[in-house]
Amino acid sequence: MKIPATMSGVQLVAHGGPEALVWNDDIPTPMPGRGEVLTRVLAAGVNNTDINTRVGWYNREVTGATEEGGAAEDAGGWSGALNFPLIQGGDLCGEVVALGEGVTEFAIGDRVTCAINQPTPTAEAPTRFMALGSEYDGAFAEYCRVPADQLFNVSTSPLSNFEIAAMPCAYGTAFNLIHRSGTREDEQVLITGASGGVGLAAVQLARHRGAEVTAITSPTKVDTVMEAGAARVIARDDTPEAEAFDVVIDIVGGPAFGGLLNALKPGGRYAVSGAIAGPVVEADLRVIYLKDITIFGCTYTPREVFAELVGIINAGAIRPVIAATYPLKEIAAAQSAFLEKSAAGKIVLIPGASRGPSA
Repeated sequence: MKIPATMSGVQLVAHGGPEALVWNDDIPTPMPGRGEVLTRVLAAGVNNTDINTRVGWYNREVTGATEEGGAAEDAGGWSGALNFPLIQGGDLCGEVVALGEGVTEFAIGDRVTCAINQPTPTAEAPTRFMALGSEYDGAFAEYCRVPADQLFNVSTSPLSNFEIAAMPCAYGTAFNLIHRSGTREDEQVLITGASGGVGLAAVQLARHRGAEVTAITSPTKVDTVMEAGAARVIARDDTPEAEAFDVVIDIVGGPAFGGLLNALKPGGRYAVSGAIAGPVVEADLRVIYLKDITIFGCTYTPREVFAELVGIINAGAIRPVIAATYPLKEIAAAQSAFLEKSAAGKIVLIPGASRGPSA
C-alpha cells in the first residue's frame, strides 16, 4: 500500500483536561528506521494510564484518585517529563505496512500487537522499560512505528481487531500480576476493581489458570464478572473475610488497602498494579511481617511473560469484554465514558471511523 506523507491522529499538547487532546490531520507519518516496523493502526484501546498521563497523575505530588485529576506538572509521565506533542495510546492492534532495515521476522500484512510497557533492560537497570504512548508515540493515530523486537505476530488469532486492541495493557498487566504473585491452580484469589479492564482480565486469567476467584465489584456489574469466571462477588463497601485468600490482586489501592492485607492467609501474596482510588495508603506493618506477607509491585513485564499471553491470544482461549467502540476522533467522549465506569469491559478507538459509540 502507498503510505501517505502525513496522517491524522490525536496529539497530547500539555498536561490537562480533554482540551489537551488535539486532533491533527497533518502529522508527519513516521518512517521505520533500522530494526523498526511501521504499522497501520486497526484499533487502539482506552486505558487508565492514558488519562493518568494526560492529567499528570504520575507526578508524586499528586495524592488523590484518578478521577480527582492531577497536577499540570512537567514531570507527569511514567518516568518524568514528556516530550510534547505526544501521541498517546498503549494498546495497539496494527497491520504491518513497512519494514525497516534488518527486519526479517515480519512480513507486510501481518497483524501485530505489543506490550505497553516494553522491556529494555540493562545491567544497571534490569527492570528498565519504555512505554508506548509515553516514552514514544503510540497508537492514537493512523500509523504507529514500533521496534521490531517489541512486536508479536497475532495474524492467526481468531480474535477481532477490537478484541486484540483491548488486551495489551489490561491483559498484559493482569497476566503480569498473576505471574508475579505465583497464582496457582486451586488457590483462593481476591481481585479488586473486577469490572474494569485490568480487573476483568485478571478474573478471566486467574480462572484460566485454575484458581478460585472472589471479585470485588459494584452490584450492577455482578453478572458480567460472574460470567468472566468469578466464583463469588462481594460489594465494594464490604470487608473481605479475614485470612481467607492466598493471593490478593489489587488494581484499586486507596482506603481498602489495610483490609486487603487482613484478608490474606499467613504467607499470602499481595500484588498491585494500580491505585485508582488513591496512591497513598495506610497499613499496620505488624500484619505484613507477622503474617509473612509478600508484596509485589508489578509494572515491568519480561518479554517471555507477554509472549505467554500472546499464546493465549493466538489460541483464542480468552475473549475480552468490549463495552463500546468509538471513532478515534471522539477520544474525549470515549475517555469520559471510561471514567464514568457505567459499563463493564474495555472501550476501543477506531482510526478512520466516523460513526458514534457502539456496544
